[in-house]
Amino acid sequence: MNLLTKLFATPRHDPIRDNKAERNLFARRALVAFIGTLLLTVVLFTNLYNLQVTEYDKYQTRSNGNRIKLLPVPPTRGLIYDRYGKLLAENLTFFGLYIVPEKVENLDRTFDELRDVVGLTDSDIEQFKKERRRSSRYTPIMLKSDLTEEQIARFAVNQYNYPSLDIRPYFKRHYLYGEPLTHILGYVARINDKDVERLKKEEKDANYAGTTDIGKLGIERFYEDQLHGTAGYEQVEINNRGKVIRKLSEQPPVAGKSIYLTIDLELQRFITDLLAGQKGAVVVMDPRDSSILAMVSSPSYDNNLFVGGISGSAYKRLLEDPTRPLYSRATQGAYPPASTVKPFIAVAALTEGVITPNMTIFDPGYWILPNSTKRFRDWKKTGHGSLNLYKSITESADTYFYQVAYKMGIDKMSEWMTRFGFGVPTGVDIQEETSGIMPTREWKQKRYKKPWVIGDTIPVGIGQGYWTATPLQLAKATSVLVNDGKVNTPHLMKETVGSEKEPYKDPLLYEDISEPTKAAWNEAKRGMYGVVNAPNGTGRKAFTGAAYRVAGKSGTAQVFSLKENQRYDASQLKRELHDHAWFTAYAPYENPHIVVSIILENAGGGSGNAAPVVRQIMDYYLLHRLPQVAKLEGITDEQSVNSAAEQSKAAENNSEEAATSGDMPIEEPISLPHEGATE
Repeated sequence: MNLLTKLFATPRHDPIRDNKAERNLFARRALVAFIGTLLLTVVLFTNLYNLQVTEYDKYQTRSNGNRIKLLPVPPTRGLIYDRYGKLLAENLTFFGLYIVPEKVENLDRTFDELRDVVGLTDSDIEQFKKERRRSSRYTPIMLKSDLTEEQIARFAVNQYNYPSLDIRPYFKRHYLYGEPLTHILGYVARINDKDVERLKKEEKDANYAGTTDIGKLGIERFYEDQLHGTAGYEQVEINNRGKVIRKLSEQPPVAGKSIYLTIDLELQRFITDLLAGQKGAVVVMDPRDSSILAMVSSPSYDNNLFVGGISGSAYKRLLEDPTRPLYSRATQGAYPPASTVKPFIAVAALTEGVITPNMTIFDPGYWILPNSTKRFRDWKKTGHGSLNLYKSITESADTYFYQVAYKMGIDKMSEWMTRFGFGVPTGVDIQEETSGIMPTREWKQKRYKKPWVIGDTIPVGIGQGYWTATPLQLAKATSVLVNDGKVNTPHLMKETVGSEKEPYKDPLLYEDISEPTKAAWNEAKRGMYGVVNAPNGTGRKAFTGAAYRVAGKSGTAQVFSLKENQRYDASQLKRELHDHAWFTAYAPYENPHIVVSIILENAGGGSGNAAPVVRQIMDYYLLHRLPQVAKLEGITDEQSVNSAAEQSKAAENNSEEAATSGDMPIEEPISLPHEGATE
């Protein structure tokens, strides 16, 4: 029984599950999970708060950056007018193909396709790559300029293939008169790497965002800041392809200021026609304020060639042109000023006490350097006989001024002539200007590593030797003489017009010449009057019968030096070796309104070749042009142009024999006058 009970009885086991332990374990795990979830929720909400509250502005800006862009809006360039309001430089509307390169998947493939669509060229692509380097991301860049109507139509048909490209209008500079004004206006052209570097250095690059052109020469370059204006911007919303959906806001650009020049367009064109086929330059200035009425350099070139980018072949032709049209002879052409400087030297010599008006010397046709046998010849082989200051200027006698140079010395001459404006920039408001050379002891030592000798001084007395000057410098010096030492700055700017008018203000770069007496100034001017009016004056023939009183001075600059005993024979020389013809003059004599200085390259004598051109210019301006604009100029009195009756008064005469020749120079290694030449 007991055995059976044991065999068939249900065995007893210990409990398998501990419910209490499981409940405790679950509770602990639930607590951990709850705490973890709570912490994560806190972190989540903390980050949400940080993103949406604390750094809201930051992430909103970044978010907007994906769909909102600031596009630069270039300003409209200011216009340029002449003194009477005639438009000289304008802005014309053209159409260009613009691209957002960051939104184009395959630029090379797009470029290849566009060759057939809009005639895209390698130069267009190269220019695009240059522009891209200086542009910010997502800024539309011009890919093709000057689109024709046919090209616009072709692109319009295919535009669905190019969602990141668009045709937009843009302004392009146009110069209405081309060649006559090129050396004054200059031109604008594409911004290059050098320009970008300069703009960044001057911290102006932001103002040129979206601008493709910049002033390169002339007025366009000098007054770039005024003409360019201030860039604006548009805030636009774009899609994922960079296409503008809508405009959100706009800061309009401020257009550049317009500039009114002192140039008289009609006078400028008249002189350009006079110089056609000749190499030379003319500067016409109003001596009352040194405003430039005309400044012509011949030959010239069409500045419109450079606006859209000149071709390599066209630029090469200009560079290799033997007449050198690319440089301005008026401001960059440096020539020996020759005898045109004698009146200025006379004022200096009188003031220094080196001479008196009545001091005389005898001229046998040469001057001998004291304590030597060295002869410096006059242009007139037989000489001028007895000479005083008046006769020396009137007949342009060289021997008298050899003596003046010897007694003054190079130090005094250089000091005085620098004050007249030689050897230094005139201050004219274009950057393309050379200073010329007013030689000094220090200059020669630095240039040639040789000391100055007395033989170097003598030819400087007649505007030869190492001395070089520009036509603009001569016009300035003549104006200083006319104004008895008052030094005004030659200028092309009359006024700027923006929100208000801003007239030109003289920067007063140089001090007035106050030491000479009124009598000294008058002696020099009396000599210049004799040049044109006295029977023996070198320029008398050119101004015979003029309806106004004029004073002037001729000069003939030698191109090369003759050897001892060598004679100048123009008929045996190439044209390039002929003398340069100078003439400077002012009128009316009593109340000057005009100064004209001219250089004609390789034309021969000054009084015979340059003076007649000056006569034509003065006739046109004083008798034709000035009456037309008298009201605009505010000139109503009879002093502006002397009447014919007044001009019939007898001119001051000397009893000396008439002379029709001028002055020319010789001697190695410096230029002195050659004999037998006639102006």
